[in-house]
Amino acid sequence: MAEAISSYQDLFTCPICLDLLRDPVTVLCGHNYCMGCIKDWWDREEHKEVYSCPNCKQTFTPRPILYRNNIVDELVEEMRKTSIQTASPAQCDAGPGDVECDVCIGRKRKALKSCLDCLLSYCETHFKLHNDVTPGRKHKVIDATGQLLDRICTQHEKPLEIFCRTDQSCICYLCSMDNHNGHVVVSAALEWTEKQASTGANTST
Repeated sequence: MAEAISSYQDLFTCPICLDLLRDPVTVLCGHNYCMGCIKDWWDREEHKEVYSCPNCKQTFTPRPILYRNNIVDELVEEMRKTSIQTASPAQCDAGPGDVECDVCIGRKRKALKSCLDCLLSYCETHFKLHNDVTPGRKHKVIDATGQLLDRICTQHEKPLEIFCRTDQSCICYLCSMDNHNGHVVVSAALEWTEKQASTGANTST
């Protein structure tokens, strides 16, 4: 059931904003978009006087008039109700205390991951897109956090992924070669793991 709903969601997802269609319109090539999304897209192409489908790249001249597709709109509304009832926690809208996806337009979904290179937090859908857009480039990704900037070195704007045991502070790799050269350093993840293990051992005794 969940797989079937997911496949229908893909069918009724706007290729521009990656959310369920809102005020859906069908362009001449047959692809569906949110009316606002395709209007904005074509506004950016106004200077060329040729308008394209972002999906298949087919072009249209003059600019097509857009009409809401009421049948698709009704189907999307039913899909929206069903998806709310059956959504997994990873696909739910962000609630109080949750980290919001920075890329979602309109309705914000719950973020699963934060990227220290992009300085953005991503929901499941947009995190997959992030990985597709950055193949071969290893970005530093952590579980979603609302304090993303606290993980970045203010001096070098690099991730604070190293812990200096000499100064008892988190630093970036440039700091380790500069102000902390010769200090005892380990990865921040290792330091956190060891402290968690130490805390657990002290609690159990």
